[in-house]
Amino acid sequence: MKHKDFIEIHDYSAAEVMDIFRLAAEMKKQPAKFNRSLEGQTLAMIFEKSSTRTRVSFEVGMFQLGGHALFLSSRDIQLGRGEPIYDTAKVLSRYVDGIMARTFAHKSVTDLAEYSSVPVINGLTDLSHPCQAMTDYFTAWEKLGDLKGRKIAYVGDGNNMSHSLMFGAPKVGMDIAVATPGGYAPDPEIVARAKGDADMAGTKVTVTTSIDEAVKGADVVETDVWASMGQEEEAEKRRRDFDKWQVDRRVMSLAKREAIFMHCLPAHRGEEVAAEVIDSEQSVIYDEAENRLHVQKAILQVLMKDRKRSR
Repeated sequence: MKHKDFIEIHDYSAAEVMDIFRLAAEMKKQPAKFNRSLEGQTLAMIFEKSSTRTRVSFEVGMFQLGGHALFLSSRDIQLGRGEPIYDTAKVLSRYVDGIMARTFAHKSVTDLAEYSSVPVINGLTDLSHPCQAMTDYFTAWEKLGDLKGRKIAYVGDGNNMSHSLMFGAPKVGMDIAVATPGGYAPDPEIVARAKGDADMAGTKVTVTTSIDEAVKGADVVETDVWASMGQEEEAEKRRRDFDKWQVDRRVMSLAKREAIFMHCLPAHRGEEVAAEVIDSEQSVIYDEAENRLHVQKAILQVLMKDRKRSR
């Protein structure tokens, strides 16, 4: 692929997304085939936000590919004490073969990509969560087959998850409907860019304040926590504002009979999702969580294998 970095799904073509899916499926089926593909390479993992799935999946993924992952919290490196991103990117590029960053500000990741000579992967920002969205669509592809003409419904906060899902839907040929309470709509610029992608792909992006409109006829129903990391002070207000926004059995009944339920985790049963849904046979949350490993291994392979580092 022509890409140096993985920052947004928007940057990748539909064919490139499917190439990653096919590679991830092969890696999942035949892991031993790739156990030396990144031998001798090191991935620096920068964490401003803590995580279970992101850290474990990237660290295990690099190990399974024959490489090494280096965990760097903001307390461990000078970036957390005010060192310019320019300097951090330039220095890390002399030491490692790739960088994964999970940050608050999206600009931190884009600046790392701009100034680094090695691949940079967006592990999550306040604006987007592309590795998770790629995983969700891969899981839907795995469970449902061809995704063209299908529909995904996202219910909840118009956050980084909704943004990346909107970018991903046109790439896999799906319509997407995002339902949020008033005042919690996704970023208008992201919506506009996603709709532009959808127009070219012949798909549809809908943003609404009606759960029923969004979920009706959906093949996939997804939600996320009401208060993301860094929004703890708003948690109580958000609980009030999202009071009627739980994905429960009634909501799932609006989707297709064979619809699957997704959640990127961690989940709060009894808040954004009812236990009767997340623990039901329609839920694929643990397959979804596992697939972070396989999809991210494919992204690492695509970006880092056979790439010569320039200093």
